[in-house]
Amino acid sequence: MSGAFRVSVPATTANIGPGFDCLGAALTRYNHFTFASPSTAETLQIGVQGLDSDRVTTDASNLAYVAFQKFFQKIGQPVPALSLKIELDVPLARGMGSSSTAIVGGILGANAMAGHPLDAPALADLATEIEGHPDNVVPALLGGCRLATANDAGVATVCEVAWHRGIVPILVVPAFEVSTAQARAVLPTEYSRADAVYTMGHLALLIQALATGNGDWLQTAMGDRLHEPYRKSLIPGYAAVTQAARDAGAYGVTISGAGPTLLALGSVEKATAIAWAMAQAWQQVDIEIVDAKPLAIDNIGATVTAIN
Repeated sequence: MSGAFRVSVPATTANIGPGFDCLGAALTRYNHFTFASPSTAETLQIGVQGLDSDRVTTDASNLAYVAFQKFFQKIGQPVPALSLKIELDVPLARGMGSSSTAIVGGILGANAMAGHPLDAPALADLATEIEGHPDNVVPALLGGCRLATANDAGVATVCEVAWHRGIVPILVVPAFEVSTAQARAVLPTEYSRADAVYTMGHLALLIQALATGNGDWLQTAMGDRLHEPYRKSLIPGYAAVTQAARDAGAYGVTISGAGPTLLALGSVEKATAIAWAMAQAWQQVDIEIVDAKPLAIDNIGATVTAIN
């Protein structure tokens, strides 16, 4: 186990519309992780810089290092000493997959240092095992838009969902947080048959709308009854911001991940105006904005580069 490796992992947006816990997409915003042997006798050195870096632990509880350890436990080898440098550009606790970047970064860095014993499907399974569900880690690892589900035995199947280049993901990030635990806690434990049928139909339509770029279909397909009606109560200004997005021409708006970031889908021509309108709507209810911009779908996923 020698050499140094730089792993770049894209942010993600998950739970897209009716795609609760199964549909996610990689975005053109990244966290970077550099793995090497330590320069001293210490077994672990972690340095963090960038966005929210003061809130990331630099001991053995660091999530990227936890994933790094779990990889070596998986392959039955001792965990090597490690120097880990982390560069952050994905905001924490905002529904853009920051924890998934750490998990994917950790296992890919470990895989590289171990000589790449695991292939992509095995890495996806391990990342899902650590995260608990696949909708963020799978697109972070593989790129693109991905639908992930499991059979009755719990074996995951992942398929790529075509995303038309004319559909732009617009992410608006407010200056407050919603934890995943909070977002899970507000969900009901049971749903009606009508809500289940509604969700199945809308998810099927969403897959077709994303593939074809049909804006009329998207306007219907983004409807959800599983998570958004309950989680929107955790997001001050939700109604005003979503209405501003639609008034500016968005096909639809949904909560990104567990929130509070909101994801709008719009045309190339209207994307910037949609981002501005959403930011203005939040600011009008005295909520500061961390970021508001059109992004793009990252179709490559996490990358590993050897450093000489």
